Amino acid sequence: MRLAEYPDDIAFATAIGILPRPCGPPCEEHIPPRLMTEARFFRRLGLSKTLISTMLVRASQHGTTLESELLASGAVSEEIYYEALAEILHLPFLTRIDPTQLEDLPGVDTQLVEPTVVRLRHPTRAPTTAIVPSAERLGYLTERLAHAPALRTMMAATTPSALRAALWQAGCNRRVRDTVDQLFATMPEASARITLWGRQGFYTGIVLALLLSLATAAPKLALILLHIVTTLLFFATFLVRLVALVAKKREAGRALARPPARPRPVYSVFVALYREAAVMPQLIETLNKIEWPVACLDIKLICEADDQETLDALAAIPLGRQYEVVAVPPGRPRTKPKALSYALGAARGEYLVIYDAEDRIDPLQLEEAWRTFESGPLDIVCLQAPLVITNVRESWLSALFALEYAGLFRVLLPRLAAARLPMPLGGTSNHFRTRVLQQVGGWDPYNVTEDADLGLRLYRLGYRCGTITRPTYEEAPSGRDAWLGQRTRWFKGWLQTWLVLMRRPSRLMQEMGLWPSFVFQVLIGGLILSSLAHPLIIAYIGVITWSLFFKSAYTVGPFELTMFTIDMVNIFGSYAVFVALGRGGMTPGEQAALGWRWVLTPVYWLFLSFAAWRAVKELCNDPFFWNKTTHRPAQTVTEAEAG
Repeated sequence: MRLAEYPDDIAFATAIGILPRPCGPPCEEHIPPRLMTEARFFRRLGLSKTLISTMLVRASQHGTTLESELLASGAVSEEIYYEALAEILHLPFLTRIDPTQLEDLPGVDTQLVEPTVVRLRHPTRAPTTAIVPSAERLGYLTERLAHAPALRTMMAATTPSALRAALWQAGCNRRVRDTVDQLFATMPEASARITLWGRQGFYTGIVLALLLSLATAAPKLALILLHIVTTLLFFATFLVRLVALVAKKREAGRALARPPARPRPVYSVFVALYREAAVMPQLIETLNKIEWPVACLDIKLICEADDQETLDALAAIPLGRQYEVVAVPPGRPRTKPKALSYALGAARGEYLVIYDAEDRIDPLQLEEAWRTFESGPLDIVCLQAPLVITNVRESWLSALFALEYAGLFRVLLPRLAAARLPMPLGGTSNHFRTRVLQQVGGWDPYNVTEDADLGLRLYRLGYRCGTITRPTYEEAPSGRDAWLGQRTRWFKGWLQTWLVLMRRPSRLMQEMGLWPSFVFQVLIGGLILSSLAHPLIIAYIGVITWSLFFKSAYTVGPFELTMFTIDMVNIFGSYAVFVALGRGGMTPGEQAALGWRWVLTPVYWLFLSFAAWRAVKELCNDPFFWNKTTHRPAQTVTEAEAG
């Protein structure tokens, strides 16, 4: 085929089979000239007409380039392709860049997003400029080098992967320092790096001293006051869940928004990994099933640099060009949010989602999130997907965990989102507008429930969170020790979050508003305090009941009767609402799997209380310790996943 035979792009496209014969004027609108230029270039390189035709259609649909579609498809090897461009430009080709030669200059991290050029310093000769050529810029580069041939002695071509790998290594120590310090340096009040600020410590000391004095001087009065406070908070928590339950019954189904007119943008997918070698095959399989253009995916698998087992497991699995393994230098705090924030500056996507290693993702979740973002208000900057537990039958703990998750993610959070109220996020399947996430400082490396902290920080800054319906499937811890370790970490993180937001209560109320501030106090503070006080209230009910039935001379006064009644409503009403919320969020199949085990709710709540007390102790002794939950490949597959 001689390209000169075709007078225009339409004739060329028709000849290689992209357009039908004859092709009228409407076809011209669907083929951007830049794509036709690329198509001619790749035809000169010897690629088949069928391959170019297929990739041209994809590029036109996705709003990408022919080059990116060819590389993403695997039809063209990255190294072979860029070596061919280097030969065309008559430039040396670097398969690897020595990180020690790369200059870690200010602003160089932008090259992690769009790798194009870096400066290499050599000990014995002049510096070299390493570039990543592209089909789009090939004509400009050829012309520039023709006018100044001496530039070839100062330049070399390389691949995007080689450039990124060198950048990650060259700036790793500086980048990890910035990650750990950035939020504390720019927004110190939002960081959990210091557990109790000076003012908080002062007031906490005063309150504890007063309580101890009161307990010593008038122990009965101290118990009464403590009982009243905990009972009221417990009751408020019960009411919030009751309102969510009632609102759920009135909620109508929500249709999926129409796809926007513009092509799909790049979507970043972050997965933080630590000691997860066992689930790597399952994770890569589920990520490969995501229904999103591969050329528009930016999947970052973020590992600890000293977690050789996980890195070896990833090295043994063929990964597409959409994947990038990011190694985080070891150091304290060793937390998931530190790992995520370390990679945040390199996110290429307009949107970004967080997943855990054990997640099995609905393939259309990104599609729903994108449509929801595009059709919703701009102040909605985060969308939470529901988390669905699949090993309901495995143990009574996993069954109650599934019940709790169903009520939280499929009932309570959607109602909070609909009412535009503060929403503590789950630890996975959070979809963000990337630019806003970067502007607010990302995740707090020192908060062990970075999800709840970030959701509330976004609210304080004027942003809102929403929900979507396409789920992420997980397996709950089925053993006591694993469950207890995970829940202790959660309670510790909620305590950190509450302390961070309560550094200036008056300012918090101004930023959130009166009603949202109250909801925050109930959701976080009320949850913590009610969990801590739960055994005490149970004990009080037991003492009063025993006294009424077994002490013939015992009489109940108005105060005791009132508190007894409220406590009974609190305890048994909360149990009932917990079960009703969970079952209301479950499918009939999940309800059948749950069976009778919902009756163990009182025991489950006592376990929650034990975890809360452990969290208080751990917050004092080791506030940044991350209790790692061991994951395994899924034992149970849902009908939705199988279908």
